[in-house]
Amino acid sequence: MGDFYDLNKEYESNVFNDKVMKKRLPKEVYASLTKSIKNMSLIDPSIAGAVACAMKEWALEKGATHYTHWFQPMTGSTAEKHESFVNFKGDRELILEFSGKELVKGEPDASSFPTGGVRETYEARGYTAWDPTSPAFVKGHVLYIPTAFCSYSGEALDKKTPLLRSMQAVDKQGRRILKLFGSKAEEGIITNCGAEQEYFLIDESVYNERPDLIYSGRTLFGSGPPKGQDLDDHYFGVIKPRVAAFMQDLDETLWSLGIASKTRHNEVAPAQHEIASIYETANRATDHNQLIMETLKTVAPKHGLVCLTNEKPFAGVNGSGKHCNWSIGTTKGDNLLDPGKTPAQNARFLLFLSAVIKAVDLHQDLLRVSVATAQNDHRLGKAEAPPAIISIFLGEELTDILTSIMTGVDPVSKARVQMDIGVDVLPHFPKDTTDRNRTSPFAFTGNKFEFRMVGSSLSIAGPLFILNTIVADVLGEFADKLEKAKDLNAEIAKIVKDTITKHWRIVFNGNNYAEEWVAEAKKRGLLNLKTTTDALPYFTKPENIALLERHGVLTKTEVESRTELLLEAYVKILHIEALSMLEIAHRGVVPAVIDFSANVAKTIASKKKVSAKFSTKLEQDLLEELSTLGEKLGKDIAALEKAIASAKEGDTLKLAQYYGKKVIGAMNALRDTVDKLEGLVDESYWPLPSYGEILYSVK
Repeated sequence: MGDFYDLNKEYESNVFNDKVMKKRLPKEVYASLTKSIKNMSLIDPSIAGAVACAMKEWALEKGATHYTHWFQPMTGSTAEKHESFVNFKGDRELILEFSGKELVKGEPDASSFPTGGVRETYEARGYTAWDPTSPAFVKGHVLYIPTAFCSYSGEALDKKTPLLRSMQAVDKQGRRILKLFGSKAEEGIITNCGAEQEYFLIDESVYNERPDLIYSGRTLFGSGPPKGQDLDDHYFGVIKPRVAAFMQDLDETLWSLGIASKTRHNEVAPAQHEIASIYETANRATDHNQLIMETLKTVAPKHGLVCLTNEKPFAGVNGSGKHCNWSIGTTKGDNLLDPGKTPAQNARFLLFLSAVIKAVDLHQDLLRVSVATAQNDHRLGKAEAPPAIISIFLGEELTDILTSIMTGVDPVSKARVQMDIGVDVLPHFPKDTTDRNRTSPFAFTGNKFEFRMVGSSLSIAGPLFILNTIVADVLGEFADKLEKAKDLNAEIAKIVKDTITKHWRIVFNGNNYAEEWVAEAKKRGLLNLKTTTDALPYFTKPENIALLERHGVLTKTEVESRTELLLEAYVKILHIEALSMLEIAHRGVVPAVIDFSANVAKTIASKKKVSAKFSTKLEQDLLEELSTLGEKLGKDIAALEKAIASAKEGDTLKLAQYYGKKVIGAMNALRDTVDKLEGLVDESYWPLPSYGEILYSVK
């Protein structure tokens, strides 16, 4: 890249954004399209041709030769099938075409994607449908058109469709509340998100020597290095030049795609980093986070690096999360979770805050389901990741206000303290009214909630559509009461007081890692769903299916199919990891232990041959330990092989529970033995780069 980078010019340079549409579309087409986007209403079919023509001409000028319907199947990643603009006219005269029909609808093979039984192999037809709320963009030589993906019979087969449905549900129920506060009919509700994405960067050379990283994205063996994150010196530390170059390349690529990458820094663990983007609507934030993950992976090799987004790639150091900063606002731009200068008197804020508190308390199970994966199970409850118990952190000021509402005692007025650091030249500044809580799963951070349980590799669509739906449900309940109220203000006050009083158990401002909190949470009746197999059965509870059906977010069939898919994915991930462990053990660890043991034995024999006076105690002790662990290694390998072979197909939940207990148990035992052997075997024999070599591979 050149020495001068013009951010004003390059930002959204590859996006078919509002500015481009206004310039290229006929006025009436532009007005109709933007109105539909703003109101999330049905696009007028008659304008599709004009939009497609303008989109094609713009894309051709950007060097595009193909287009694709870009969608987000249940794999958790994205999918694309490229179609060229090439066609023939008359006697094989080349023309470049892109019709309104091609813009609006595509037909990928639905049976080739995970469906959870919704589609069989012989039932192949599926559809992708243009999502105009997320703008098209050019990447490489391809025009990408964001779409939703459904089956021939209409079931959602993707991550995006439930999210769009949930946004519609929040808008529908939220408008009812806004109307009571005097808003105009055209003012609607939107949910916004700003995702913080954590990741690891390691050198490509060490990655290629770790089959476990290649197959599963995390290390299945490995003992910690002498220095991990003990000194806290990596967090916000000086960014290494090679990593800084990668980050700059990454940002410039993202900016051209309209992704407002804002923050970049070193995270706590060695080789760990973070990128965060500016708030936008939940739908676009989801699309953009998928692009961020893809771009992390594609830019890294240009710098001789590999990016890891697995939730726990290394044992003993921090794992990677994706903190979803979620808020709810109006289409006019008001943040409904902004307390304002006097939150105690801000009735609208308190009403929406109460709705969130009630929603989270009532639906702890669904929030836990939304982040349940085999990878995230390794992360939750450890090293800055929140535990599996859902609770809300509100902070001191809000807690005081809500407590006063419950008790009827006015809160003590607290003036904002000016921070004086004690150095005259440094400025004084107002201290925040509350601290942060990095152990809380769901923390209020001033004008938004930070959902910290989301895993780094997850699509944020799942957590967001659950959040949207449960809040929409409570807003609808509130609206039912308020629309019948004779005294609106009195009814609002009653709803707020009754809600926070009844659901106060979900509020916890303390240390979520403390053992005392686990006991307290149990006493309060809060769920502690430690594993994916503990959580997923809650997805298909009748009351949860009824909730999702009530707001048109998921049907019973769609809920059941997604549960099946999540359980299948859990089993497959563990199965791949188990097979990877066995391959590494058989082909690498066992030969290394045998060869090194033979060398030690040879050394003992050689010393005895030279002189019987030479002590061989050190070598004999080492050989004995190697022999003992080697014998255990063989037994652990056999135990894991037996655990895999004994798995019975059939009921997917029972199979997942079996893998979660028996297979993981055998995997943990094998890892423990191998990690002990790593500490004994000479590094020249050991088949895998050590943690130290990996975590400090980027110089």
